[in-house]
Amino acid sequence: MTRTLTRPTPTPPPAGRTRRVLRTLTEIACLPYIGLKVAWVAGSDLGIPAGSPLLEHRTLLIVANSVSVVADALVVVLALLLTQPWGLRVRPWLLAFPMWAATGLLAPIMIGFPAQLATALFTGPSEPTAGGEPFLDAWVFGVVYGGFIVQGLTLGTLFVLYTRDRWGHLWHGTVGDVPARLLGTGARATAVVAALLALAPAAVRLAWALGADRGLTAGQIADRSADFHVLQWMQLLLIGAAVTGVLLLAFRCGRALPVRSVLAVAWVGSGAVGCWGAYMSLVAALPDGDPARTLTDLARLTYAGEMITGVLAAGVTAVFLRRRDAGA
Repeated sequence: MTRTLTRPTPTPPPAGRTRRVLRTLTEIACLPYIGLKVAWVAGSDLGIPAGSPLLEHRTLLIVANSVSVVADALVVVLALLLTQPWGLRVRPWLLAFPMWAATGLLAPIMIGFPAQLATALFTGPSEPTAGGEPFLDAWVFGVVYGGFIVQGLTLGTLFVLYTRDRWGHLWHGTVGDVPARLLGTGARATAVVAALLALAPAAVRLAWALGADRGLTAGQIADRSADFHVLQWMQLLLIGAAVTGVLLLAFRCGRALPVRSVLAVAWVGSGAVGCWGAYMSLVAALPDGDPARTLTDLARLTYAGEMITGVLAAGVTAVFLRRRDAGA
């Protein structure tokens, strides 16, 4: 029997102490990253060792870091939006897209960096073996990634509280409560295409995780460490999450599963796969004078496949939410 959903009238989020503290922590967590980027744009080499490849393209370094400052400053804007009454009047897509992107960029760091630290307890710290200079001093990763993890935890909590106030009715029930005709043939076909397309990058990631060299540059092979393998297994996990989430939504599999859990898996998985695939595709398109670091065609196709998979999965998730909201 299908449960009838009712759409409550959104009420402004209470200006409670918890939300204010979370907002403040989010803003503070942005400072290390923004501070370093501003210093690099201004010409400082703080945290960049002599001989680092980052110093070979000063103009590109300035442009990329300027964009990064703007991107992280948007996190502060999102934190304000999620904690102010006027935030409930923002059009859904104006909030959903940047939050999806923020989730996609932060989630792999929140998973991968602690996993690498845990692995290092058994294998020791990873060191370059190709004879080249490291990109950054070791302390930079701890400071920046630590800030990212705090951003992810605090901003994610604020987003959950916000969506509970505004769209909590879309979370209710189990997958079995969702009407069978909610998603049409087009959305189901898109979910299947995303799942099939994901097989190629998943196969490449699995091969790299198991030690294959195909598709890697000479520099990547020489510098390959436990950290590299951790990241490949993590990416496989995220690809699986994106595909599993949208297939469960599209075909109402796992009827006893809570809708909120399935939506969370689809949201995080699609964001991580799509946004990191887009980021790595952008990195692959940037010029690099060292042939040993120029990404291979197989790597470029892998990143592009992940990007498209994530976007398709996000599209199915968006259609699910929009139609469930319309039928509430």
